[in-house]
Amino acid sequence: MTRQSSERRRVRARAEYPWPNESSVFVMPFRDLRCGAVQGLAKGQRVTDCRFMKKILLLNGPNLNLLGQRQPEIYGSETLDDVVATCTDLGATLGFEVEAHQSNHEGVIVDWIQDARGVVAGIVINPGALSHTSVAILDALNAFEGPVMEVHISNIHKRERFRHHSYVSGRAEGVIAGLGTEGYGFALRRLATLLA
Repeated sequence: MTRQSSERRRVRARAEYPWPNESSVFVMPFRDLRCGAVQGLAKGQRVTDCRFMKKILLLNGPNLNLLGQRQPEIYGSETLDDVVATCTDLGATLGFEVEAHQSNHEGVIVDWIQDARGVVAGIVINPGALSHTSVAILDALNAFEGPVMEVHISNIHKRERFRHHSYVSGRAEGVIAGLGTEGYGFALRRLATLLA
């Protein structure tokens, strides 16, 4: 991109999202950056306006809507709403908007991953049982440009043998398993490092 076209984008973005005063820090809207880095922030400065945040997609697969009810001895007592609220708060602290979805249907998850291309900076995914069966989710993730973190609440390697293999792990930059719902927070922090 030439310096002149970059300046035109900056001017257009400034017109779309004017700052309250001229001394405010300018940040180009992320949808104009696509998967680029947020620009214009001083080191350590926090983004507070979601229009100027990088977006992280948080995806949860089958049966994770039953968190807190289903096998609490394995998955804990936190609900999916609790997990999403915690991730949303942590994401804001890290400078990310977190968009969360859960589905019991493989094709819906594939659609969300495809829709994230060019729009979302990174993906945190707990595919649930689809980890062990879904080549379709793997293929969709392979078409996604940004980093991917895979999360499992339980330690899948201490469970039934069929759970030991995950197709998603072949695409993920990192896999977090067995840390309970805290694993989501570790995944978000790792994405923040990868996207810095």
